[in-house]
Amino acid sequence: MEILLICLAAFFASLLTFFSGFGLGTILMPVFALFFPLEMAIALTGVVHLLNNLFKMYLVGKEANWRIVVQFGAPAIVSALIGAWILMSFSETTAWYTYTLGAKEFMITPIKVMIAILMFAFAFLELLPFFKKLEFDENKLFFGGVISGFFGGLSGHQGALRSAFLIKCGLNKESFIATGVMISSVIDISRVSVYFTKYSSMGIEENINLLLAAVLAAFAGALIGKKLLKKITTTFVQITVAVMIMLMAIAIGLGVL
Repeated sequence: MEILLICLAAFFASLLTFFSGFGLGTILMPVFALFFPLEMAIALTGVVHLLNNLFKMYLVGKEANWRIVVQFGAPAIVSALIGAWILMSFSETTAWYTYTLGAKEFMITPIKVMIAILMFAFAFLELLPFFKKLEFDENKLFFGGVISGFFGGLSGHQGALRSAFLIKCGLNKESFIATGVMISSVIDISRVSVYFTKYSSMGIEENINLLLAAVLAAFAGALIGKKLLKKITTTFVQITVAVMIMLMAIAIGLGVL
């Protein structure tokens, strides 16, 4: 059941990422969090996200605008390292509060509260009309790289911010997607390199089969998403997923997950 749910989430999230404001990590991380500690869920999602991005680079990478990739990606690399380092530091802190419901004990920890706030905030923003129209001039690319990379390293939430900055760069649809994939990949490489320092202590090697299954499911979703790119709109799906993520964020913040 565990592997089936995670693979389905990876497949549909990867498919949606071609034409949705939501990224693979935004949807997949809460599903991983159902079965693993939060910091491990973020790390596992980061690996799937990176490998899926590398696969999408193969599919659409030739359309990328390298000038924008460098302008946005260079500062994103540094800030992603900082965000990932903060995440790993928070994972070592003790619980703020422990409570019981029935026979089960729940813990509210700093990392859960931090990630819950970010998940809820980004999901809520996706529901607001003004956020969908939010755009920044091309001269703000450096700043965009800094904040997108930081939140990418901290919680994996980078797609919506990245899109808001890239949308004004005059890219066609294919180039917009390819450029975003390239930038997302360099952010992933930065943050996963930091997560890697604690992979052994988290026990990720023990779940390598699950990880590989999720990666293959994401690959399949990317292939189908590329074929459906010009045929599907997803407003209803975006709203549904946003509400689900907000509910999941509340559960994480309360220590239920």
